[in-house]
Amino acid sequence: QVQLAESGGGLVQAGGSLRLSCAASGRTYSTMGWFRQAPGKEREFVAAINWSGGSTYYPDSVKGRFTISRDNAKNTVLLQMNSLKPEDTAVYYCAAKKFYINTITSLSYDYWGQGTQVTVSS
Repeated sequence: QVQLAESGGGLVQAGGSLRLSCAASGRTYSTMGWFRQAPGKEREFVAAINWSGGSTYYPDSVKGRFTISRDNAKNTVLLQMNSLKPEDTAVYYCAAKKFYINTITSLSYDYWGQGTQVTVSS
């Protein structure tokens, strides 16, 4: 079993930054991802990282603004979000899975956190 707990969400003005943290306990999975879901919309892939941190993947919507990283010694995954836009407003979820394949598909992830709210004001 893996337990995931997100933190770091909040309210920020457009152009600002936030850093989300995901603390994992229990068994550690190799692939970690971040997703987000805005009201009335489907869950959207935001970032993924493999065990070593040597491979990361982002959709075009956040590429160049968001950075995912991990500290395996602390069982923590971070999502640094810069140049935030109002359209980044959503609940952000941390997720874990075994293999670094099909990382953009939410259904391929085995474990999920409860989510943390990010609100970007214009």
